Amino acid sequence: MPSRPVAGPDATIAGGTGSASGRNGRDPKWAHRLVAVGAVMMMLAGGAFVAKSMLIGYVTSSVQQDNLIVPAAEQQGRHVTISGAKTVLLVGIDPRPNQDPSDTIRSDSIIVVHIPEDHRSAYLISIPRDTWVEIPRFDNGRSRYDGGHDKLNAAFAEGGIKLTGKDQRRYGMSLLADTIKRNWGISFDAAAIVDFTGFTKVVDMLGGVDMYVDQETRSVHIGHDAKGKTKVPYTQRFNSSGGTDLIPVSGVTPQTYHVGYQHLEPWQALDYVRQRDTLPNSDYDRQRHQQQFIKALFKEIASRDVLTDPGKLRKVLDVVGQSMTIDSGGIDLQDWIFAMKNIGGDNLLTVKSNNGTFYESSEQPGAEALDDNTLALLEAVRTNTVETFLSSHAGLVSRS
Repeated sequence: MPSRPVAGPDATIAGGTGSASGRNGRDPKWAHRLVAVGAVMMMLAGGAFVAKSMLIGYVTSSVQQDNLIVPAAEQQGRHVTISGAKTVLLVGIDPRPNQDPSDTIRSDSIIVVHIPEDHRSAYLISIPRDTWVEIPRFDNGRSRYDGGHDKLNAAFAEGGIKLTGKDQRRYGMSLLADTIKRNWGISFDAAAIVDFTGFTKVVDMLGGVDMYVDQETRSVHIGHDAKGKTKVPYTQRFNSSGGTDLIPVSGVTPQTYHVGYQHLEPWQALDYVRQRDTLPNSDYDRQRHQQQFIKALFKEIASRDVLTDPGKLRKVLDVVGQSMTIDSGGIDLQDWIFAMKNIGGDNLLTVKSNNGTFYESSEQPGAEALDDNTLALLEAVRTNTVETFLSSHAGLVSRS
């Protein structure tokens, strides 16, 4: 592996709400949170793969590996080992098709995965990408940043300014990790970056997923006219408050997903987890649906139909491996897979940030802040006391 990136003595990003975190008219965030969790499958899906030792080498060889962060143990002068509690930083990105390699890449999902000392469960904690933070000073060798305040997802973009390819992602991840440490004191043992594009191919390859739809959801992207032709059901316009107004298109009925267990075809599954504008809690409802979907997908990959079909399994692993980059923190990826062998869909638990609602920043209108419970949760991550914290805040954990 190449040498690890070295952060500046402090770590932050350009101030204001500039292009690094601005809108570009597209709405890809839905999939990146899903894809990001896909990365941790390779580290945490030991239960699915460890019994088939012939596949472990294939799994590890299919994954792109790089140095993205300085592991917590190394920062503290300790020996790197798989033992003990682990915290992993997962980031989902959205490089546009045919994007100029020198353009910045935004982190559209930021997930902290905490694994307690016994390695029998994992907690997924999403930090809202629009959280207003202090981003430390940083020098990537081509661009220098003097520090400031911005939305959290801007850190990844600024870290890779004037760089391309692996360097762009590596230094973007480094500044993002530095920013999280600066604001909440959390250091990471490993990290992963996942690209959206490959994720859709996994869903197609599996033929969709079986999952529970927990609230009636209307699509703003797919509808049908009286002749059954597929058309967009709404015209979307940004309003003065930064939100989106939906204007129904006459004669077009939105695709609607009704409550209950059902099989979603690939196009339905991906459309369902995109929706937020027609839901009462907007992005937080979407985040919950995404978490439910990724767990359903996890179970699909670990099912007998996939595991007993070597050809199909290899294709799935190839697609997943090609769409992500993992920094195993100096620990052999095979050791990760074996150590996490007891973690599966039922004990891969999602934890609500801000109790599932938007919590506006008092410092920056339009940006988010973290409420007291979420701040306490991140402190529990830092001190390896997440299970104790959640024993008295059970309502924050989603088991669906």
